This record gives sequence, structure tokens and C-alpha cells, in this order.
Amino acid sequence: MHFFKAENMSSKDNKKKLAGTIIPRPIALVMTQSDEVINIAPFSYFNIVSNNPPLISIAIQRSNGELKDTSRNILAKKEATVHVVDEQIVNDANATSATLPADESELSVSNFNLIDSELIGTPGIKEALVRYETQLYKAVEITDASGLIVADLIILEVVCFHLAEEIYDVDTGYIIADKLKPVSRLAGADYAKLGTQFDLVRPD
Repeated sequence: MHFFKAENMSSKDNKKKLAGTIIPRPIALVMTQSDEVINIAPFSYFNIVSNNPPLISIAIQRSNGELKDTSRNILAKKEATVHVVDEQIVNDANATSATLPADESELSVSNFNLIDSELIGTPGIKEALVRYETQLYKAVEITDASGLIVADLIILEVVCFHLAEEIYDVDTGYIIADKLKPVSRLAGADYAKLGTQFDLVRPD
């Protein structure tokens, strides 16, 4: 096997190894707002933390130590609306990753429409099949060896779930993955659709 010592590699090389092997990764499309501007951005460093309380995590990388708009808005407003990227919204989700001035909303580069939230002030994306209303649970600053803050680990508590009727099995309470059609992130510019599914029963 190839052997690489992480401390001898650049940040870019470490990212290649991590992003290329920890796959597929679900994509969170996060909506936040400042006092004037709606911000939308996709993040694939995204996962479940706990189901009691219901917590999800999003790791947001900084640029030269500077907070991204998403992190800044969450820290200020203590809330965000998080959507699962699916096949029907992936192109618009990708469009929101464009670098825009801080005073310009990603709504201007996508075809998304807003829908009011029930429990928080930040609206959501009407077209998404899954939408979580969330409140800030904890934010952790991640530093490099020199002490520079390089990322913000944002842990959000889900206070409300919005699930499209076609993806939710009311009899079992489970999500129908084939109907959700989630899109996952690989490395570089590569994405993946849901592949072959199979069952494995856990041993006692």
C-alpha cells in the first residue's frame, strides 16, 4: 500500500486523500440570512451527530482565516435551514457555490423559490424534498498547527422536519430513498446518484 504521512503533505494533498476516500458524502444545502441578504451554499462535510437530541454537523472551511458567510450568519442569527440535495435540485445547488459579493444573494444565480419556515425566521427552499429547520447547538473552531482557525464545525439541532409526501412512508415512518434520489459528493467535480441497495442484518 502507499504510505503518506499527513504532516508532510500540503493541505491540498490531504484534502485529495480525504475527499477521494470518504465517499459518497451527502450534501447539505444551507440557507442562512444576514439582516439584508439570503445566503445559500452547499457543503459536503455534513453528517448526523445524534438523534437524541436530533443534531447534524456541517464543517465549513475558512478562507485565510476569514469566516464564510454561512458561518457568520449562523453565529449571528443562531439558526439555519438545511436541505438535502437531490437529483432535481443539484444543478441549482451547484450554481449557489459561485463566489458572489457579500451583498448579493445566491437566489440571483439559481431558480430556487423561498418558503416560510414554521419555527425559525430563516426561510427554506420550496423545491427541496427534505428541509430541516435548525438552531445552533454548538460551534467549534478548528485550528491548524500554527493556531490559525481554518474551519468552523457547526452543530445544529433540528427543531422541525419537512418531508415531501412522495418520499415518506406513513406506515413505517421511513424515508423512501428511491423517491428522494439523493445526490452525493465524490472528489473534484464528481458527483454520484444513489446506487444499488442491499440489506445486511446486524448480528446479535
